[in-house]
Amino acid sequence: MKIIAVIPARYASTRFPAKLMQDLGGKTVILRTYEASVATNLFDDVFVVTDSDLIFDEIVSNGGKAIMSIKEHESGSDRIAEAVANLDVDIVVNVQGDEPFTEAGPLAQVLSVFKNDPDKKVDLASLMREITDEEEINNPNNVKVVVDQSHFALYFSRSVIPYPREKNAGVRYFQHIGIYAFRKQALLDFYSLPMKSLEASEKLEQLRYLEFGKRIKMVETTHVGIGIDTAEDLEKARMMLKDI
Repeated sequence: MKIIAVIPARYASTRFPAKLMQDLGGKTVILRTYEASVATNLFDDVFVVTDSDLIFDEIVSNGGKAIMSIKEHESGSDRIAEAVANLDVDIVVNVQGDEPFTEAGPLAQVLSVFKNDPDKKVDLASLMREITDEEEINNPNNVKVVVDQSHFALYFSRSVIPYPREKNAGVRYFQHIGIYAFRKQALLDFYSLPMKSLEASEKLEQLRYLEFGKRIKMVETTHVGIGIDTAEDLEKARMMLKDI
């Protein structure tokens, strides 16, 4: 299998504009994310795909590979699908552009799904971690996922799922960790399919895959991503970098 990583990188950000171009220990956030992805040694190639000349130039001028988006896109999957349409690749891993401390471990976990799937029953693989804190469970910013006995996703929601009508049912709650690995065809199919009501309501692109019958295999992990969504997150990242 030919496996690549693609890092979708928008310049605009509602909560923290231009966050990917912020300085983090002498390098930009997006460059650190790109270099961390390359350093995992899990991929045949790594690309940043962006709508920004600044981000494109930042990666290319530092010896990296970048692709300019041709169209405006609603989601990361759309942006990635356009970028890989003409690439010879089997599996595409979506690495978040605002995670400069990307590690090999969780990425290897999602890739293992495809290495153990000779019949190609899995269209996507992603991660989930158990959450037990009631505040975390009720927080709509934490996307929850429920799975079947084989760990295929049944549904994702910002709401509490399942609803705890019976408190002693022994239910485990899982937060979705947004690291994805896709078969190329699943991405191309996504790109050609319309947004339906579930995705529009929850604002979760993974629901489009489920609504159209794609199979998402979830892998349980203890990994907690360190993303940079706010200026406060950036300061924490700068402190972390000093401690490494």
